[in-house]
Amino acid sequence: MTYTQIEVTAELVRHLLRDQHPDLADRPVRLGARGWDNQLWRLGDDLAVRLPWATQSADALLRKEHAWLPALAPHLPLPVPVPQRLGEPSERFPRPWIVTTWVPGEPADRAPATRAADAADSLAAFLTALHRPSPAGAPAGRGRGGPLADHADGFARALTSATEEGLVPDPEAVRIVWEDAVAAPAWTGPPLWLHGDLHPANVLTADGTFCGVIDFGDLCTGDPACDLAAPWILLPDDAADRFHAAYRPTPDTATLRRARGWAVLRALSGILIGEAGVHGRPGGKATWGPPAHAALRRLVAAIRRTGEHGPVTTEPVEQSGHTADRRNPRKARPTP
Repeated sequence: MTYTQIEVTAELVRHLLRDQHPDLADRPVRLGARGWDNQLWRLGDDLAVRLPWATQSADALLRKEHAWLPALAPHLPLPVPVPQRLGEPSERFPRPWIVTTWVPGEPADRAPATRAADAADSLAAFLTALHRPSPAGAPAGRGRGGPLADHADGFARALTSATEEGLVPDPEAVRIVWEDAVAAPAWTGPPLWLHGDLHPANVLTADGTFCGVIDFGDLCTGDPACDLAAPWILLPDDAADRFHAAYRPTPDTATLRRARGWAVLRALSGILIGEAGVHGRPGGKATWGPPAHAALRRLVAAIRRTGEHGPVTTEPVEQSGHTADRRNPRKARPTP
């Protein structure tokens, strides 16, 4: 049996629960969503079962969430899917799986945030709480949280593809954003906890603002600039500055520059995935296109607005070591 040949059904989920967690087996089971790595099945009203299905790496990602996320979740101001049970590989399903809490809301690629101030403050509070020094043994990222220059080939390929398909009006401006980000000084602070995959399908909304963050498979440690791409991708126009003012400690100029590079990577990827979805190609998701196009437009406008390769917000007070006190949650939480 290969990874893509495992057929996940409601009957299979019930069988696995009866075998390993029988106290949950009588709950209603229904399909919730299919992601890149996992399928999500609703389990009653307040739980969900996540099972790997299409990628080999999903097994390790689920075990990582089960090991680390329960300790982080109580400190986060937005709901996250907290692992409750671990399912071990069996003859019926030879892969690990987990039971988590269910987080209600609509993915932001389908229902974008519209209340700009509330969304900016909510996202800043979440990342302020998450971005704390990680302990020894914390997981490294799959290319997330490290040097931006490591992704130079991927950026070049994505920009070429998007340009050839007529999806990028000004590729030279996009290249300027990227080159400025790569030239920024490297992160010199301690490795911080990162979500690692804050694209619109992994952030939930309700009533125009954010109400949850899901899919911590790329949870890792490193440079916070990776996650600080999120305001460009997730927020409405003219809300990034409010996010940067609310996030603590205030990001230094170099971190803001690197964050724009990560945002360009995510935007180009989203544009290509969105275009593939429009044309019905494998792996395509049409809803990813609009937020990615909006992000790229904002990033290019920001560079043009500065008139130089520099920050787009007020000069921050912190230096690139990100040295403000993260032990006091009152200092770390932004003021509305």
